[in-house]
Amino acid sequence: MKKWIILTLVVGVLFGMAPANVQAASQTKKACSKRAAAGSARCNAQIVTDSKNKPLISSTPVGYGPADFKNAYGVKGSASVVVAVVVAYDAPHIADDLNTYSRTFGIATLPSCTSESQSSCFKKYDERGGSSFPAADSGWAVEASMDVESVHGLCPHCRIDFIEAASSSMADLGQAVDQAASLHAKVVSNSYGGPETASETSADGHYNHAGVVMVASSGDSGYGTSYPAASPYVVAVGGTDLHMNGAVVTSETAWLDAGSGCSKYESKPTWQHDTSCKKRSIADVAADADPATGAAVYDSYPDEGRSGWFKVGGTSLAAPLVAGMLAASGRLSNQPAWFYSNASMVRDIVSGHNGSCKTYLCLSGNGYDGPTGLGVLNRL
Repeated sequence: MKKWIILTLVVGVLFGMAPANVQAASQTKKACSKRAAAGSARCNAQIVTDSKNKPLISSTPVGYGPADFKNAYGVKGSASVVVAVVVAYDAPHIADDLNTYSRTFGIATLPSCTSESQSSCFKKYDERGGSSFPAADSGWAVEASMDVESVHGLCPHCRIDFIEAASSSMADLGQAVDQAASLHAKVVSNSYGGPETASETSADGHYNHAGVVMVASSGDSGYGTSYPAASPYVVAVGGTDLHMNGAVVTSETAWLDAGSGCSKYESKPTWQHDTSCKKRSIADVAADADPATGAAVYDSYPDEGRSGWFKVGGTSLAAPLVAGMLAASGRLSNQPAWFYSNASMVRDIVSGHNGSCKTYLCLSGNGYDGPTGLGVLNRL
């Protein structure tokens, strides 16, 4: 009987018949494999792979869908605001892929926006607000699909402005973020990061726009910091390992590869009060990031010749989940400081680690810690 159950699960994962909450052992690859040099970034998505380390593709979703994440984090809001998703390079099929995702999970499809004032629609821009799109990149295309699908799944009435930077340089990504703000985004999701540098504080202005909530992933290399998560102007999102039984969360712990730590260059914000870091501490909050408990993502632009339903995680998943939850809730004022004075709106993650340090900066416990910050959003 045990052999039959195992065989059934394996066949289900391979052919897309496994239910969303079945979590099979897996290996992964980074969607953006090239390590970021100083002044550049890479996406923080990790794709579940097969025995040959090729993307594991299925004909139907395998992984968590929007209803799972809504149940896990008690998402109740239904606000309609503008959310911008910033990536590098072009995702050629992003609008069609979002519609496939929406139809599959039974949520509203987003029409193409015909004006900047239109709500509940989707529009793709280059980093200057035009339509001169950059070259396509398969890894960033998977990232893009995960980002827009995650945001839409949790905020189905939100408008999504999808903005493609010309490259993965921090300068181009910063230009794209500025464009997002100029297009009146209320929330901007950034699922990328690069090494901290001594000049990063001069780039903070890209992430400091009045009335705009900036969200950034903390990184997927375990204990250690990255930028722009280190900026005090962003909600730095760490990662968890989320397990569910149907609609019920059975466990949630810090994800082993989530980024965290003490910034090398950014000053301590007045709203952070942890004692082992004299600079800005990472992260602020967290959400599911473990690829083994990751999201079902539809992407038709081939990655290593494969397209369809991927299973993807990383703090690149956690960041748009938090962006979607914040947008849906309408709680957009004074972020990220707001979380630190409203601890009842987060659920503390009290176990797990992402490194061998002996402090809260890589060990989860009661109260604030590095890998998961104050915890996961809870019934905003």
